[in-house]
Amino acid sequence: MSHNSDALCHALAEQLRARGWRLVTAESCTGGGIAAACTDLPGSSEWFECGFVTYSNKAKVRDLAVPQDVLDHHGAVSEETVRAMVAGALRYGDLAVAVSGIAGPGGAVPGKPVGTVWIAWGSAEGTEAQCYCFDGDRNNVRHMTIGTALKNLYEYLDK
Repeated sequence: MSHNSDALCHALAEQLRARGWRLVTAESCTGGGIAAACTDLPGSSEWFECGFVTYSNKAKVRDLAVPQDVLDHHGAVSEETVRAMVAGALRYGDLAVAVSGIAGPGGAVPGKPVGTVWIAWGSAEGTEAQCYCFDGDRNNVRHMTIGTALKNLYEYLDK
């Protein structure tokens, strides 16, 4: 399946409806783009629960219960942080996705260049996480993150 967000959202919606599940998004670098892609679909109120845009570390702790020590030891752009974001989001729904990355043009740190994005997704059945390095400008990094997050959710439910 391609990174066509509309097609992915339609397919994901069917899977969620079939299971009677509700999706929660926990976004940093995409600024709500995943939630927007999902809620662009008519009827999304049947399967989309809510979305969090936790851009600051303070918001990640406050809204998603990400432990402060995880942020202190691993940073916002890390596997540990996105897994904690998913855990926090799952308090509100059945399936969750979390993204945290460096969309650019600034923000790069040693070992984490612009385009570095961690994505985690999962349910009570388990959580998966992967690091990506997307090319291009800020808009492209965000666009690729949204498409990849939707694709990962689709494939998770399609197993």
